[in-house]
Amino acid sequence: MFFASDNWAGAHPSIAAGLSAHTGGFSTAYGDGALDQAVYQRFNEIFEREVAVFFVATGTAANSLSLTAYNKPGGISFAHRESHVIEDECGAPEFFSGGSRLHAVDGSLGKIEPHNLDRAISRFAGEVVHWGRPMAVSITQSTEVGTVYGLADIEAIAAIARHHSVPLHMDGARFANALAALDTTPAEMTWKRGVDILSFGGTKNGCWCAEAIVLFDLDRAKELSFLRKRAAQLFSKSRFVAAQFEAYFKDGLWLDTARHANAMAARLAAAIEDSATAKLAWLPQANEVFAVIKNTEAEKLQAAGAAFYDWHRPHGFDGHVGEDELLYRFVTSFATTSEEVDRFGQLIAG
Repeated sequence: MFFASDNWAGAHPSIAAGLSAHTGGFSTAYGDGALDQAVYQRFNEIFEREVAVFFVATGTAANSLSLTAYNKPGGISFAHRESHVIEDECGAPEFFSGGSRLHAVDGSLGKIEPHNLDRAISRFAGEVVHWGRPMAVSITQSTEVGTVYGLADIEAIAAIARHHSVPLHMDGARFANALAALDTTPAEMTWKRGVDILSFGGTKNGCWCAEAIVLFDLDRAKELSFLRKRAAQLFSKSRFVAAQFEAYFKDGLWLDTARHANAMAARLAAAIEDSATAKLAWLPQANEVFAVIKNTEAEKLQAAGAAFYDWHRPHGFDGHVGEDELLYRFVTSFATTSEEVDRFGQLIAG
């Protein structure tokens, strides 16, 4: 019963087979091989327009280089106060940009509230040399607490970013899960809503080690190619990343795996709702479930083989957590089975 993180799941067999299929022979290095070019074209098809694609190894690299692509002296990027770029990147965005800052914006359950964003950017809009100046806005889709920005939400955030002449970045570590939750298209969830640059995640959804920066603002492509090289993220044998994405996209595998993970999260949430010993903190929208559980009960579940983590209370959470309780996070993946969810449900049934 592995609900600690979708990073714990292995690689999807089809992706492993796709990678193995390209281990032999020779190919042009550094992203210029035939397979690389074919995958770039596949990204164009998926996003319904020409995009620039840059393979990187980690989500941290994707997020940091995406923001660095718009760096300026005194630059400030705006993100939700509990976003991954602020809480879990060990200062990498600031490091790679050479000293830009991240400014926290409030919002309920992981999502930036537009009026808070407008107020935060307006504080620096005068570009006073002592204060710094707006550089970018970053949103996480789906968020760190499993909520999802609707298309109208993204458009509202993008409108504020455009009003202040700053680009909009989307951290899509769980991009496919959000896409499946909204039942929309990649184009509709990104550039058609005003997103300029995307961190496109594959690792959490069945890949071995495959992340990409998808740039809709093609004028930035040349600059980003140098930034990626300087950050040691240009792979000589990039065909092995391309091979993963080739298998990932084939026959809609990436959406099937995301839908499965989301369905398992819904099944898990239902089991928690029916439980006499736990209560759902809020309804999940993608593949992360949060529940309030007594500490002693959580210890029993973990002793029985369930892997999950306690979590801090997010901004905007107004549920009750007793002194003998904690908020816990459960994450499902392509590898989660209905059997293990049902087994967990039996354990917490009371």
